[in-house]
Order: sequence, then C-alpha cells, then structure tokens
Amino acid sequence: MTHQALDSTRISRSGWSFQSALYDPTIRGIFFQVLTIVLLVVFVWWVAHNTAVNLARANIASGFGFLNGRAGFEVGQSLIAYSSDSTYGRALLVGFLNTLLIAITGIITATIIGFIIGIGRLSRNWLIAKLCTVYVEVFRNIPPLLVIFFWYSGVLAVLPNARESLHLPLGAYLNNRGLSFPKPIFGETFWLVGVALVVAIIAVIVTARWAHRRQAATGQPFHTIWASIGLLIGLPLIVFLVAGAPLSFDYPIAGKFNLTGGSVVGPEFMSLFLALSFYTAAFIAEIVRAGIRGVPKGQTEAAGALGLHPSSITRLVVIPQAFRIIIPPLSSQYLNLTKNSSLAIAIGFADLVAVGSTTLNQTGQAVEVILIWMVIYLSLSVVTSLLMNWFNAKMALVER
Repeated sequence: MTHQALDSTRISRSGWSFQSALYDPTIRGIFFQVLTIVLLVVFVWWVAHNTAVNLARANIASGFGFLNGRAGFEVGQSLIAYSSDSTYGRALLVGFLNTLLIAITGIITATIIGFIIGIGRLSRNWLIAKLCTVYVEVFRNIPPLLVIFFWYSGVLAVLPNARESLHLPLGAYLNNRGLSFPKPIFGETFWLVGVALVVAIIAVIVTARWAHRRQAATGQPFHTIWASIGLLIGLPLIVFLVAGAPLSFDYPIAGKFNLTGGSVVGPEFMSLFLALSFYTAAFIAEIVRAGIRGVPKGQTEAAGALGLHPSSITRLVVIPQAFRIIIPPLSSQYLNLTKNSSLAIAIGFADLVAVGSTTLNQTGQAVEVILIWMVIYLSLSVVTSLLMNWFNAKMALVER
C-alpha cells in the first residue's frame, strides 16, 4: 500500500472518530454544560461591569460601608433598642426582626386557623361546612394587599380613639392606635424559670419515647398528654414560686388624652398580621381538606369497626396519614406568607423592605440594599424549606 493510501485511510478514520464523538450523548452533554457556564460567566461579568460603570458615572461609591452611617430616621416598632442616631445596619436589623416576627406569628396563626377551617369544611353539620366554604372562597379570591387594607382602614381605623379605648381583660386596651397590654418586667432570677422550661421540654420528649417503646412492647398505652401538660406547666411554676416570683407587670394607664405605660402593638403590625394569617389560612384549609380526602376511606371504616370514636378516628388515624399529603404543599404556603410580608410597606410597617427602601433613598446604595434583601429572603426560604423537609422525612413511612 502506498503512503498516499495510508494517509487517506488515517484521515477517514480520524473523521469517523470525530463524527462519533459529535453524536456521543455524554460528550455533547459536557460540551453544552461548559458552553452554558461560559455564557453565564460572560453575562454576570457584563452586568457587573455595566453596574460599576453606571455607579461611577453617578459618583456613587459601591460597598457596604454605608451600613455604619447614621440612619437619621425613626422606626414605628422595634424589638431591639433603636433611635434615629443608630446606624443603617441596625435599622436593617430592626426591619429583619420585624419581618421574622410577622413570619413566625403569621405561620403559627394561619396553621391553626387553616386546620380548623379545613376540618370544618368536612363537617357533617351543614351550617359549619357552608360557613367554612364561604370563608375559603372569599379570602382565596381577594388579593392579599386588599385584605391588608381591609384590616387597616376598614377595621382598625374605625376603632375608638385613645380617650375612649375599649377596656379588655387582663388590663389591656384597644383603640385606633393599637393594642396596649401590660409589659412584663423580669427579675434577676427569672432565668431559672427558662432553665426549668427547657428541662421540662426534654422530660416530655423522654417520656413520649418511653411511652412509645412501652406500648410497642406490652401493647398498653400511656396517655402522655396530661403528663406533658403537668411537666410543661408544673415544673416552671414550681421554680417560679421557689425563686420568689421574679416577675412584675407595667400596666397601661388611661390618661386624659392617651395611654401611658405598658407595651403597644401598632395598627400596622396588627393589620398585617391578621391579613396574612387569615389570607394564608384559606389556602392551608384547602390543603388540609385535600389531605384528609386523600386518606383511603377503608382506613376510617376499619377504625370504626374496631369501635373507635369518630373524634379518635380523626385524631389517631386520619390526621397522621393526611400529614404525609399535607406537608409538602404546606411548605409553599409558609414561604408565600414570608414573602408576602413585604407588602407591609403599603401601610407603613417597618419591615425589611420598608426600612431598606428608606435606606436606599437616603444613601443611593440601590445595588447593596437589593442584594441584602435577596440574601435575607433567600436565607429565610431555605431555612423554612429545610425545616419542613426534615419534618416531612420524620412523618414519612419507613419501608422495611
């Protein structure tokens, strides 16, 4: 064979190998992944370069040094000490804590209301079922911002003024400026009560595990409800009395024009809390109803054949199985409630977005403030998802 024929054979073989590599799914997958990463890096560089050029053109210094500057504005409600002389960083921390407060209290309240309404929709009582249906259909079809305005302008704003405040039990007052209630003042030894509460929680967990193992071994149930209540209330109460009752209250006092003393929850927080709780509860109710409907009917019939009471069937048979259907979509509603808290800016509540907007307007650090918003909301969403995924794994069936 001549040298020319050998060269043509090698070229044909190399061409065939290149063509086979081109149609290899593995190689093509790697190629397109590398191409995507390169395009993404180029896009991020282009955005960062344009941002830096525009900031330099507007004489705006980039960076987070502005967080150490004096804020110069007041905040309506704060969980920590704050004044206009505080820094922008502390102001954003106040907004973050207010957002966290709305999210936690709203999730707890919406879950309780949602479960009650969801179970009520399945009630055999015609009136209860229809009232729950009307609740769900009304709140699900109204934008959350309108619900917030309803509570803020349609309910709380029409309450009596401070001089004609509604006197509530336990020394509390309600008026159009908010809810005033006694402020607790903790003594030096009150930390012992907190320690006793932690010990009681650990004792409840240990007791529940012991009762579960005992029932699995002997078949004899041990009702842990009363034991848990006794531990959670009795142990801290005993320590509280032994420590000399280190707790007192600063009660609000009705004056001629205003209330003095105590603690005040403003109408902004109350309207946002009520609106998000009642709005999200409507969606949670439908999730609960669907979860209960998803439990096979034979489970209820089998439990009834064993002689269990209908309430016991719901509590011990239906609800535990429905949880496996309820938890995944429930996580989405918790995330929605947390993100909907940013609507607080519409009524002047000092959440993260409202405080950040004021900071942005005063400093011009738009990129940095928006980046802080994104990181915080992303972190809250990730933490919520991780907790719900852990709870979902605990409730899942363990296959053998």
